[in-house]
Amino acid sequence: MVMVRALLGKKMGMTRLFGEGGRSIPVTVIKVGPCYVVQKKTEEKEGYNALQIGFQEVKEHKVTKPLLGHFKKANTPCFAHLKEIQVEDPSQFEVGQELKVDIFNIGDKVNVRGVTKGKGFQGTMKRWGFGGGRASHGSKFHRAPGSIGCNTTPGRVIKGKRLPGRAGGHKVTVRNLEVVDVRPELDILVLKGAVPGARNGLLEIMRV
Repeated sequence: MVMVRALLGKKMGMTRLFGEGGRSIPVTVIKVGPCYVVQKKTEEKEGYNALQIGFQEVKEHKVTKPLLGHFKKANTPCFAHLKEIQVEDPSQFEVGQELKVDIFNIGDKVNVRGVTKGKGFQGTMKRWGFGGGRASHGSKFHRAPGSIGCNTTPGRVIKGKRLPGRAGGHKVTVRNLEVVDVRPELDILVLKGAVPGARNGLLEIMRV
């Protein structure tokens, strides 16, 4: 079996499975791969060992001309996503080789990286959970952040102060999720628990 550190996938959604004694287990269903080796990077040439893998085939007119030339040089289809993954020996792989979900086994632990759902511009109450001001009549202070300064010393807003701004849309890694089921014929991986991002969002599934 080909041993690689990570693969790319797409979040399909959440559901549940029933374990022993009818226990309900919340799970996330991920379509993993198939990914293809687009380029090999070696210690001698690039200074490190890695594979560049592609995921989710697209038509040629949907990629830039530099990327189109890159794919044609590798004699592979065009892909929407490219990612480098570290390997110990790139010579064990061939350009164009298919990497599938069967590298994972039931009971394995994996880390999953994705981008959280974007919430847009939010105030301090929704973004940070501030309590807000008094709700009594005439207070005129309900959802404002309150004082943010330091009077005259140091006379500025301290770095890292929690203020209104964009919420969500951050790259997050959820660690040590258990593989509950693997279905290679459907390219499906089922993990216990939740993973970052919205449905159809891109995910990186990494071995622990």
